[in-house]
Amino acid sequence: MDQKTVDLGKISGKTLLFGGVYSNLQALEALKQIAEKENIPPENCICTGDIVGYCAQPEETVQLFKLWGAKSIVGNVEIQLRENAADCGCEFKEGSRCDGFSQLWYPYAQSKLSKNSLDFLKTLPNNINFEYAKNKVTVVHGSYFNVSQFIFKSTDWALKKPNFEAASSDVIIAGHCGLPFHHQQKNKLWLNPGVIGMPANDGNPDVWYAILNDSKESFNFTHHTLNYNYKLTSKLMQNGLLPEEYSRTIVTGIWDNTEILPPIESGLQGFGIQL
Repeated sequence: MDQKTVDLGKISGKTLLFGGVYSNLQALEALKQIAEKENIPPENCICTGDIVGYCAQPEETVQLFKLWGAKSIVGNVEIQLRENAADCGCEFKEGSRCDGFSQLWYPYAQSKLSKNSLDFLKTLPNNINFEYAKNKVTVVHGSYFNVSQFIFKSTDWALKKPNFEAASSDVIIAGHCGLPFHHQQKNKLWLNPGVIGMPANDGNPDVWYAILNDSKESFNFTHHTLNYNYKLTSKLMQNGLLPEEYSRTIVTGIWDNTEILPPIESGLQGFGIQL
């Protein structure tokens, strides 16, 4: 499928950034309420992909997202689902725990999504560009070059730098890795708002998002935690079809394993997010 990029033009005012809804309907409902409370219009709400994922309500989540009218790019999960692929495309190591878990949640999601939802996922672009506070911004999922590439704060800047050059952008907003962070070098910024569908391996059930604010006519951003009805999310996941370990993570805030994490991020498990 051809790469598709949508240019939103110039955006101003508060802008909500988030990723990885992961079929977590309760988290999406709570975030939508935050946007409404902050008077952030749907067109200023941008998701880094993976609307569908580990949790129990993929169909309801996609339909609420569609109703809300927020913007999103595709994550690897959306690409795989709309192409009716056999796996989630996360590039987990074969035989790993994450790979084994994906053989449960991915077919579950496939079985629950309606044609209407799949048709909606097919409308999502691979990337979004916009201008904000005189900065050119590009939204990617993993990286500009690879939707499934895991980029963390500890990832060497030498691996991040080519993304800015290829996208001709000052700011890269990315998702996929599941952890919120920002990494700045001179006038370039890599910003990951985190995900709302799963905790950030920090020992807290709250999840993460970010808000851009140009009120001072400069590029300002803040990281935020989101409290939601995680106990209901976890209970709904205990349906005998989804990994019990993931339903436990929803409550404990601790990942079942750290297979995808570099040593620095792995060592911070349970210690909270320092931003």
